[in-house]
Amino acid sequence: MALKMKITYATMSADNEELQSAFDEAFDKVRSSMLGVEVPMFINGEKVFAREKTITYSPIDTRIHLCTAQKGTKEDAQAAVAAAKAAFKGWAATPWQERVAIMRRIAEKISENSLELSAIMVMEVGKSRLEALGEVEETADLLRYYANAMEKNDGYIRELGRLSDNETNLSVLKPFGVWVVISPFNFPMALSGAPICAALITGNTVVFKGASSTLYTGWKTAELFAEAGLPPGVFNYVSGPGRTVGQELQDNPDIAGWTFTGSYEVGMQVARNALNGRYPKPAIIEMGGKNPTIVSRHADLDKAATGVARSAFGLDGQKCSACSRVYVEEKVYDQFLALLLEKTAALKVGDPTARDTFMGTVIDKGAYEDYQRYMAIARRDGTVLFGGNTITEGDMSRGYYVQPAIIADLPDDHELVKNELFLPILYVAKVKDLEEGMAKANDTIYGLTAGFFSEDKAEVEWFFANIEAGTTYANRRSGATTGAWPGVQAFGGWKGSGMSGKGVGGLYTLPLYMHEQSQTVIG
Repeated sequence: MALKMKITYATMSADNEELQSAFDEAFDKVRSSMLGVEVPMFINGEKVFAREKTITYSPIDTRIHLCTAQKGTKEDAQAAVAAAKAAFKGWAATPWQERVAIMRRIAEKISENSLELSAIMVMEVGKSRLEALGEVEETADLLRYYANAMEKNDGYIRELGRLSDNETNLSVLKPFGVWVVISPFNFPMALSGAPICAALITGNTVVFKGASSTLYTGWKTAELFAEAGLPPGVFNYVSGPGRTVGQELQDNPDIAGWTFTGSYEVGMQVARNALNGRYPKPAIIEMGGKNPTIVSRHADLDKAATGVARSAFGLDGQKCSACSRVYVEEKVYDQFLALLLEKTAALKVGDPTARDTFMGTVIDKGAYEDYQRYMAIARRDGTVLFGGNTITEGDMSRGYYVQPAIIADLPDDHELVKNELFLPILYVAKVKDLEEGMAKANDTIYGLTAGFFSEDKAEVEWFFANIEAGTTYANRRSGATTGAWPGVQAFGGWKGSGMSGKGVGGLYTLPLYMHEQSQTVIG
């Protein structure tokens, strides 16, 4: 079913009966005929099956068999890279207009099947209905945005100046070659489909590996490109262990560039690997965040509390953009905290296939155990103001359900204040003034997103002038630090959050996938 309304993270509403009824039908279809299937790899235009398999289960109920995926090998990764290398010259020579047309067709197919894709994602990731639908629609919009950017820039061929009347000078952006896309579990479609599209539309060929926690959505994303009529080898998909398949996709000398989204530790490894060959290679790397919000005494506190709660606890805090630290001017701290506790208590935690659920599950047993360990540390070293427990009542005993947690009274250098936890754990602190809040907000290796609440225009300008982050928001009720949309907010980080200095879904994304050639013709 194609949706009539425009869906974004900021505009979604649970009150739309047409949407929710259609979602119910999509869940029925997925449960009745789309679970327990075997999903392949895709190499050189063919579906590929491995000897060893990986069986995946749902975090909302670990009895639900989602899919059986392929446990690929180093040799599978090598075959995918070789196929992409062989296909590169032909694909690079394909007129950019044809590449744009293909990506637009894929975007339309995503929108036409958005509810089924979203339903699978809900069951595999544990995110709510509207979070999942927002991601699927964002993926389609990212493809459209990149297609429009390629068209608007006329294939990135520009005429330069002249030193004489009988010369012509051009700037031509050309693809690099074989491009590897490695994506995370939390946005398994958007952070896969967008870089795949960006690499392909600019003339690179692609080898894609998704997260091991989202092998079903990884294949459903890959399938969109596998069935798009691309020449064999232009797009390839592999799955398998990081220590074998993933490592080969870092080390293979025929790879020309990478897009990686994930942890700081692995991202830094990919960055170092990009310098290990005979010459440096491009790498577009996004490595998470420890995102702050500063609340001024001049803030609309209801707006601030709503925005912080939505950003901190949406997708169970498993967003690289999630708000994880809040610094509040002491004059309004108590009032803000009371509102934040009220907003947080109103969030429903439960089965994410239900209409009114805000928080579903964390992704897997490892995250579930990390949550318990971090909360034990919070109780030992600080104060737990809200939540902090696992939820094991009734049907939720079969999944990885946890409460949103608000903690306080920790030193600035504490691991829970410094480290990215990737869980619904929010740290709140009182500051004497905005200068102290800014100093604490910037005291981190990360610089992905940040939020600010004040009704004073001069303070808002001050915030943007001083915050060290790539994606910033002021007075955003729908999400203090979350909710970027293609063509609306470019999403990218500074410092330890990113490497390219440019954002996803922004004005300068596509040139990252190409290198420039200056062409001069005399006569």
